Formats: sequence, structure tokens, C-alpha cells
Amino acid sequence: VLKTHSKARVSAAHSPVEDIAALVTAAAVISLGLFLLKSAGAATGGTEGIALLLTNTLGVDLGLAIFLLAIPFYGLGLWQKGWRFALRSAVAVTLISAMSTVSGLALGAVDVNPVYGALVGNALLGIGFLILFRHDASPAGFSIVSLIAQDKLGWRAGHVQLAFDTLIVTSALVFAPPSTVLLSACGVAMLSLVLILNHRPGRYLAT
Repeated sequence: VLKTHSKARVSAAHSPVEDIAALVTAAAVISLGLFLLKSAGAATGGTEGIALLLTNTLGVDLGLAIFLLAIPFYGLGLWQKGWRFALRSAVAVTLISAMSTVSGLALGAVDVNPVYGALVGNALLGIGFLILFRHDASPAGFSIVSLIAQDKLGWRAGHVQLAFDTLIVTSALVFAPPSTVLLSACGVAMLSLVLILNHRPGRYLAT
């Protein structure tokens, strides 16, 4: 009886209110993580990492870069994961983009220690991604590819994400010293560890 009750509880669907609250919370957490990374001059992976690269090298607004870079991936999400996933992801990215701009305006220029910024910033991104994944959404970009690889091929989303992130973080050598890039790599490993430990196939079934 206890086993049946536990399975029913884990499989219960999220309500619309829970989904909305999750998207807003995830966007707030991710935008704060990006603010720490930007302020520390650190890097991360995924489209967020590319957005930081564009911001630090070309001066592109971080929120705008996040919004534009995610657009090409919506079609892939719609094709492989369905319209609900694509719609939720689009809403999540829009919120992340807006909150990233608001965070910069609200917090202003802050001197963040590179070690703290790289590690805590990436950890916050991992937590935010996990919230989105558990509510059938993603921050778009390579995380959608990672989720599809997990669903279709059985590969861990965290492992796939780590492969993409390694390539992107290495590109940060364009604007950051090797020591900061090394710290960023450690931060990305922490982000992936959050996903590897907490987002396994079949572990969390609610949608």
C-alpha cells in the first residue's frame, strides 16, 4: 500500500499555478546566477555562456542576447518534446531575459570575487535548470538537445550538457584570463553535477 501511494504521489501532475510559480522562480534564480557570473567576469556553458561571451566581448545586452539565441531551438523543442514544452520554454526564456536586464539595473555594478562568482553563479544556474526540467520546460538552447538525448538515447542530460559546456567555456579565453576560465570550468562541472545527481530518467515523473 505504501509503495502504491508513493508512486501515485510522485506521478501527480503539477497544477497550472505550480507551473507558473516554478517558471518565475527558476527565471529569478538563473538571472541571479548570470549576474554573479557577469560581475565576476566568469563564464558558463550553453546559450547562457554564449550570451555572456557576446556581452563581454561586444557589449551586447545580456537579456537581449539570451532571448535571441534561444529562438532557433524552439522548433527543435516543438518537434521532439511537443507544443507544451516549447511554449513553457519560450515563457521561461522571456522571463530569464527580462529578469537578467532587471537584475543588472537593480543591483548595479558589483565587485564579485571570481571564485565565488564562478562557483555560486553556476550552481544557481544548475538549480534553476533543474526547476525548469521538472516542470517540462527548459532555458532553451543546448539544454533542449540534452533533454532530447536523455529521452531518445538514454544519455544523462547532465553528461551531454557538460560536453557542450566544455567547448563554450574554453571560448571564454577570448575575454578572461586562464585562471578565471579554469574557475569557470569548475563552476560548470558543479552545474552539471546538480543535473546529474537530481535529474535521472524515471526519478521524477510529474509534469
